[in-house]
Amino acid sequence: MKGQYIISIRNADIFQRETLVLANVNLDIETGSFVYLTGKVGSGKTSLIKTLHAEIPLINGEIAIAGYQLAHIKQREIPFLRRKIGVVFQDFKLLTDRNVHDNLAFVLLATGWKDKKRVEDRIDDMLRLVDMRDKLKAMPHELSGGEQQRIVVARALLNNPDIILADEPTGNLDPETSADLVRIFIDLKEQGKTVLFATHDYPLLSRFPARTLICEDKKIKI
Repeated sequence: MKGQYIISIRNADIFQRETLVLANVNLDIETGSFVYLTGKVGSGKTSLIKTLHAEIPLINGEIAIAGYQLAHIKQREIPFLRRKIGVVFQDFKLLTDRNVHDNLAFVLLATGWKDKKRVEDRIDDMLRLVDMRDKLKAMPHELSGGEQQRIVVARALLNNPDIILADEPTGNLDPETSADLVRIFIDLKEQGKTVLFATHDYPLLSRFPARTLICEDKKIKI
């Protein structure tokens, strides 16, 4: 429900390996909001996203995300946290040896979906959402960058996550394809998803204004 915080960060230090990239972060993000995370390359955007996704451990401070406390999260809880978070990467990370359908089916089967009809219906629903149903049998190398990124968005949504973490998702795309992708994320926000969208594509920020957090000098400026 809007008005509640789905991400709350208190006095958190964010590291990239042994290097401190963001210090003493304090931040709240409301459920159902769309928020940009900006800053130069190396300013800490990706490290923050990886920390929120429990890929980088939280060493100092407190982060509450989707009902989990990262400072105290147990290893066995991490898969359940990640089902509440969809991640969209700049470099796609599609499995190159299988087609679109099998890329999506792999995720569902790996996260415990067993009913074949439910799997097929879910794949169809997500491809319809990103307007890619006609690419069901295409291999990744047969798709444009924009088409691959739409498949990555569909993959991120398979388990109906509450939060979408998008790490430079338009970095390899042309301006119009980037705009089409942002519209998908804005539609997801309108459906109640929370979107944290890391980018240094400043024309996008002007075209689709929203709350913007700036990573600079090891701080997040709100």
